[in-house]
Amino acid sequence: MLKRVASGVLVHESEFLQSNSVVVQGQHGVLLIDPGITGQELAHLAQDLRELGEPVVASFSTHPHWDHMLWHEEFGDVPRYATSRCATLMREFLSNADWQDQIAEGLPPEHAEDIPMELLGLVTGLPAGATQIPWDGPAVRIIEHQAHAVGHAALVLEASRVLVAGDMLSDILMPFLDLAAETPIEDYLDALRLLEGVAGDTNAVIPGHGSVGGAEQLRARIVLDRAYVQNLRDGRTIDDPRVGPDALLEWLPDVHNWQVQRLAQTQ
Repeated sequence: MLKRVASGVLVHESEFLQSNSVVVQGQHGVLLIDPGITGQELAHLAQDLRELGEPVVASFSTHPHWDHMLWHEEFGDVPRYATSRCATLMREFLSNADWQDQIAEGLPPEHAEDIPMELLGLVTGLPAGATQIPWDGPAVRIIEHQAHAVGHAALVLEASRVLVAGDMLSDILMPFLDLAAETPIEDYLDALRLLEGVAGDTNAVIPGHGSVGGAEQLRARIVLDRAYVQNLRDGRTIDDPRVGPDALLEWLPDVHNWQVQRLAQTQ
């Protein structure tokens, strides 16, 4: 299940939306980033790590959406980190008596029966403004921003020169804005500037969903995402293969049109 994409970095791609679980190898075990998606996949991932002799020693969730907040008991009782804002939002969400019903509405029906909810979202917030994940392994720099979701974070794996982008810089999904935010357009453009600022430190990008890309693809995806968001802002026609007639996922044009309509209502 695991594919090595850089020195000390492995990825498992799920059947659901090409979701990527990222494994960062350290001296005494691994850092697990956004593990998913089905219970079967998570169990297989745990088995693969056991066969490699690599226990999970810590994890990180890039943002507070269900598909980035999953866990399996076979990973063990280890620190599960997130940004302070992300963890606060998850804690508030899980305090609702009907939180499982709320999530169930958005689960993919073909996988809904095999997505474990028992340990979802039990993350610990790092101190506000934290810039490093505290673990006994290669340095992992946190690039927090407010695009896509509250407390969203990209990660720079400094030794391996890899950018783990969370739900940004995908080759199959256009930017999904956090339309509940006060300034979703500005938030997204600010985040792209932050990611562009670390592009020179990285040779590869791992999106939350989609294909792993090299340095040239990283820069090309920043350009494509910026054009999409700017065209949304300016009300211009959007020429983006991810939402056009040849979109990989047939429902993406509908999501795009919904974003256009919601933004028009707020302007």
